[in-house]
Amino acid sequence: MNIVVPIKSVIDVELNIRVQEGKIAKDGMSYIISKWDENAIEAALQLKEKHGGEVTVVSVGPDRASESLRKALAMGADKAVHVNDPAAEDSDSFGFAKILAKVAQRGPFDLIITGKQAQDTDMGGTGPILAELLGLPQVYNVIKLESDEPSTLKLNRLGHQGQEMVELKLPALIAANDSLNEPRLASLRGIMAAKKKPLDVLKLADLGLSPDEVGAKGARVRTLEFQPPKRRAAGKKFEGDAEEVTRKVMDLLANEAKIFA
Repeated sequence: MNIVVPIKSVIDVELNIRVQEGKIAKDGMSYIISKWDENAIEAALQLKEKHGGEVTVVSVGPDRASESLRKALAMGADKAVHVNDPAAEDSDSFGFAKILAKVAQRGPFDLIITGKQAQDTDMGGTGPILAELLGLPQVYNVIKLESDEPSTLKLNRLGHQGQEMVELKLPALIAANDSLNEPRLASLRGIMAAKKKPLDVLKLADLGLSPDEVGAKGARVRTLEFQPPKRRAAGKKFEGDAEEVTRKVMDLLANEAKIFA
């Protein structure tokens, strides 16, 4: 089973993210694999271990994206493709999907596994667009995956009305929820082996794409401005007699917060 896993290198959201002049301040930030993409990698590795085949990870981004690709290789992926072209910067979901579709078409594949959404934008648009461009059936928000034979997947997805059970024939695309599995940690042996695994670097021209088709020029959606959340007012702490404290709290809720209005 040959599996392609697109991954995105994103700012670690556990850090203190700063907004300056409507943009994210990237100086001093560290980058990681988007959380849902790690679940996608783990799902691909489990399928490879069961049925054999190869796992190829793909990322579109600047030089730093290679670090995320190497981590995925250390986890157990077999090879990586890095589309590193300044013209791809500021691509929207449609632009990323165009690039990923061209990469996928370079070699045979049975399955594409994406994360449900990106950890930085929360868009969740690239996967569905990619499936449409490639003419693939897709199942999104997958929370359970079983495969008794390499040509069929049995999936549980989280829908609006609860869990839905789907049987899917390959080739196809699925998108992993973060509850699908627990991504493995890269072992020291895996980290050493990752240094010898192939990592191909491509430009847009290698994929037959014009800079006008992707990046800021080809984007149909763009971010106008980032705004930091408003600072919360300092909380109030009450100590003393329980009856007196309750009376003060109820008075504030009724007359200041006006939640009973």
